[in-house]
Amino acid sequence: MLDTDGEALDPETEGAEGKSVPPACFVDTNVLVYATSSRAPLHQRASGELRRRSEAGQELWLSRQVLREYLAALSRPQTFAEPRPIRELVSDIRYFLSHFQLAEEGPEVTEKLLELIEKTGSGGKHVHDANLVATMLVNGISVLLTHNVEDFVRFGGLIEIAPLEGEP
Repeated sequence: MLDTDGEALDPETEGAEGKSVPPACFVDTNVLVYATSSRAPLHQRASGELRRRSEAGQELWLSRQVLREYLAALSRPQTFAEPRPIRELVSDIRYFLSHFQLAEEGPEVTEKLLELIEKTGSGGKHVHDANLVATMLVNGISVLLTHNVEDFVRFGGLIEIAPLEGEP
């Protein structure tokens, strides 16, 4: 992220009360699924981590891709739950839209995606992961909270991966 003079800003800045504000954090779909599914094996860990980061003043970000993936994941059977009713899922999405920052995907994200897949050779399902990283980079988001660390290791030099640890 650049300031008005074009200088890079330190991702940890001081807030109004002189406290350090943590860098913005992008939340991967799996963390949302675990946090909102009480029978999910990592439910407590995911919901606690989101709460902790929010209480610390960290901006939590999603993208429309994450919202679509959330709908797709929870509208079909999971190992820990039956499909959720569409009405509940729509309510969840509306909640996310009012409580999280939304990173939009415009032409710059597409260009960054193409650059990333050329650099990393990402193809198949990894294109979706590359798109999340492209969205983060274009929107100045440096931290990714995910349980699927291995999916993002190839981008480790570009973003900080914050693992949601534990066995699902």
